[in-house]
This record gives sequence, structure tokens and C-alpha cells, in this order.
Amino acid sequence: MPERKINKVTRGIETSDGAGVRLTRIISQSVIKETDPFLMLDFFGSDNPDEYIAGFPWHPHRGIETVTYMLAGEVQHEDSLGNKGVIKAGDVQWMTAGSGIIHQEMPQLRDGLMKGFQLWVNLPAEHKMTKPSYQEYSSDTIPIIKTGDTIIKIIAGDYEGTKGPVKGVFIQPLFLDINLGINSKISIPIDNEYNSFAYIFEGKGVVEDSTTVQNGNLLIFSKGSFVSFETESSSIRFILVAGKPLNEPVAWQGPIVMNTQDELNIAFKEIREDNFIK
Repeated sequence: MPERKINKVTRGIETSDGAGVRLTRIISQSVIKETDPFLMLDFFGSDNPDEYIAGFPWHPHRGIETVTYMLAGEVQHEDSLGNKGVIKAGDVQWMTAGSGIIHQEMPQLRDGLMKGFQLWVNLPAEHKMTKPSYQEYSSDTIPIIKTGDTIIKIIAGDYEGTKGPVKGVFIQPLFLDINLGINSKISIPIDNEYNSFAYIFEGKGVVEDSTTVQNGNLLIFSKGSFVSFETESSSIRFILVAGKPLNEPVAWQGPIVMNTQDELNIAFKEIREDNFIK
């Protein structure tokens, strides 16, 4: 198969969520057919504690997985399974909400800066009500490949025979954090059946047909067997994410994502009646 081309270049929308956390919503319901099975991507980055310190107090999820990848700062988390801990810079948490979980994520003041991503991954219909679980990996357990000035962190999936620590999730995704140095080029193989996107959060570079991309761009790719990036006078840093589409109906309201409106109604009824957790 040929090289993947850019189908769409977009920029995120500035908004707030939780108890007033300022963030940029990169992926939302407007593009989920093109990014399936990935439902939402938020990027948060601020050195003003007033824009994030109120955090994300207790709230429910069902039918999805949430992936939190921190670049700077810390987030204290706690959930209805009894898990608690701190996600630090470079750490990743992959939480499977499944049949239902209630959790909170509260930023902690560490040198002011808070920066990172949260990605929502849809669960297949047959696993929507799976038992909730979560896995968390510190930065020193995430494999890194260095070639010259280029650094590739493998969070999930396989790159050149090196596998990321995330395992046992339903869509077998690829999730890379790539810092491509000046005057460099890289080609990343991607399963042809997978949908894929990249989000640029530092610098600028060139993709496939000489398209210049830069900080703040979301790139949604066509199908193909690989995607290429290159740089000239500036380095570029981006996340590259890919996964096999589910091609299933999506019924989505707030923190709950199911396949039908009836299933949504049941979830919210259970929340009201305090029997959401199975």
C-alpha cells in the first residue's frame, strides 16, 4: 500500500471542562467517523494554576477507555475501584471504564506548569460492559528509541520490534510520542486497516506531499501502509495514534458512550438511582 496522505488538517477548539480546566479539544464528535475508534482528544497546557487547579472532580464513565499522558506537572487520581496515585510528567494511565467507574483527576501544583493529553477510546459493543480496570506506567518504563536527535517514545503498540508497556486493551492501538530533530526524516509503518491521526504540539515540519504542518495542527490521514515526516530548520514533536475502526453506532452523552439511546438512558437512570457501579 502507498504512503498515507493527509485527508484533513484542523485545529482544536479552546474550551473548558471539569471544574473549569482550560483546554484545547482536538478531536470531538465532528470527526469521530474519521478517527474511529478514537472519540476525543484534549490537550491541556498552562502555567497559570487558576486555569487548571480545580481539576476534574468525581464523575462517571461507561463504555470507553480514557488515556492520560502527562508531559509536565502532576495529576492525583482516585477511583471507585479503590485505586489512587499520582500521574507524573512522562507517565501514562490507561483506564478501562467498561461497565462503569467513578473517578476524579486533580492537578497538583509542581513548578506551575501543567501539560498533557487525555484521549478517549471507544470500546466495542461486546465489551462495553466489561469489568473496569486500569493500568499505569511511569516514564522510566516507557521504551525510548533514539536516533541522532530524534526521540521516539512507544506508549502502546509496536515500533521496529519494540513494544510499548500498555497491554490487554481491546483495540491494539499504536501510540507514539515522536520528537523529530532538525534536518531529519522518519517513516512509521501503520497497519493498513487502521485509522490514524497525528497532533503537532511543538515546532513544524513537512508531511508526505510537501504539506507544511506546525504546532496546533491535527492531521487525519488516509489509509496506507506508512506515514512520513521530515524537518528542515525546525524540529517537530507530535503524537501519532492509530487503531482499527469499530464501525459501530455511537450514542454519546457527556461521560457515557454506548451504542444506543436506550443504553444511555439506562446508564443515567442508574447514576440517578445510585446503582451505576456493578
